[in-house]
Amino acid sequence: MITHPLAGPQTPGLHLLYVPSVVALIIFQGYFSQYLFNTSPDLRPGPLTFRENVTFNALLLCLWWTYYKACTVDPGRFIFSPSSDKKEEDKDDQKPNQNKRFCKKCQAFKPPRAHHCRHCARCIPRMDHHCPWTNNCVSLTTFPYFLRFLLYTNIALVYLSSLLYTRISVIWSDRHLPSYLGPSLFSLISITLLCLANFGTFFALFILLVTTLKSWVMNITLIEMWELDRHNALISKISSSSSNDYWTDDFDPASLSRIEFPYDLGFFSNMSQAMGTANFFRWFLPVGGGGPKLADQKKGGLGWEYEENGFNDWEGMWPPPDMEKERRAKQGGWAYKKQGQQEMPDDYYYGGEDIKAAFERRQQEDFARRRRIQQLQGQSGVIGELEEDEDEREWTGKTGWKNSDGDRLWDYGVDEDAEDDYVARGRVVGDGDDDDDDVPLAELIRRRKVLAKQEDDT
Repeated sequence: MITHPLAGPQTPGLHLLYVPSVVALIIFQGYFSQYLFNTSPDLRPGPLTFRENVTFNALLLCLWWTYYKACTVDPGRFIFSPSSDKKEEDKDDQKPNQNKRFCKKCQAFKPPRAHHCRHCARCIPRMDHHCPWTNNCVSLTTFPYFLRFLLYTNIALVYLSSLLYTRISVIWSDRHLPSYLGPSLFSLISITLLCLANFGTFFALFILLVTTLKSWVMNITLIEMWELDRHNALISKISSSSSNDYWTDDFDPASLSRIEFPYDLGFFSNMSQAMGTANFFRWFLPVGGGGPKLADQKKGGLGWEYEENGFNDWEGMWPPPDMEKERRAKQGGWAYKKQGQQEMPDDYYYGGEDIKAAFERRQQEDFARRRRIQQLQGQSGVIGELEEDEDEREWTGKTGWKNSDGDRLWDYGVDEDAEDDYVARGRVVGDGDDDDDDVPLAELIRRRKVLAKQEDDT
């Protein structure tokens, strides 16, 4: 992972193609269209007027600048105090009912609303998602530039579509004339490709703009929407469950209560916080609009703490704890047994021959895994990353909760391994036996069967 002080995070491999693709798409729709309109006399109503040229190129200039800022503004970097002092500080400051998460990669407590990005390789303040098209995180500091880029891009696309429409309508009205009186084949193919590119780009970016505007007005990130969906789904599952055998007898009932999203302060306060200023005239300025800055840790402030709306019983309850993980932790990790029940022997589910065959199969898979890694080291960055992403999905061993769109935290750029442990109300919660290297093979087989059974039940 390479981080440039001006260009931000630089992810090798496939992500190197996203930004050039966006640049090529802007050039094609923004400048090839002008070349076509101004050099094809058979495309009526003829070349662009002076006003149309100035308007279109002004929008393109705003688009280029906001895209450059969305790509190059640093998404934020937490500068933590020394680990020993920090742990003591967090220990003293933590409220008795406050949730705090610990990042295993940064070896520090995560501030509220921060997540560890697997591309940027660090915790990002108020992380929304990692955007491959900007090769940067949409975060506390980059959100205003990302929003302006989407806004000016959609305006430019709408203006281009109006220019295309006037010419397409003329072609349609003259469709019964002889072909030699109409536009040339090159003009027809070119304007068709421009229409397809314009429609596809506008459709995708308009949906993204609406989602971003919703995030802006409600002061909620895509990751927090995902966390809220998971929390509501688990609450619904618990309320509809007819049996409490799924939960341990000493499970904390407070963790089963509904937690409201605490950062919605009202639409004007939300938008002012996200844009870094209450001056709404600056919100949409492509130049000079600015954005919020990450505060210093010693002074506190934005990025390290956020104002809450007071809808919950106390501050610091977000994000909602992963109840499934907390349940497993209460049961001693994967040692899945009821109170008073003897632990099952290793050959409870499988006989000796099955265990031996499973061991040999896993040994072969480990060898194949090692050979694959060695091959990836010798491949190009693009192919290597494609194989690495597929390999990562296949070997993580964690199904993870998915929302209605089939998204996991991994899909938003979050490093899920760094999300495993958090300190909830003064106790550490995790998966228990997280290192598979020290777990007996029979236990690993039993885990897989338990996971498969739970997935079938859901």
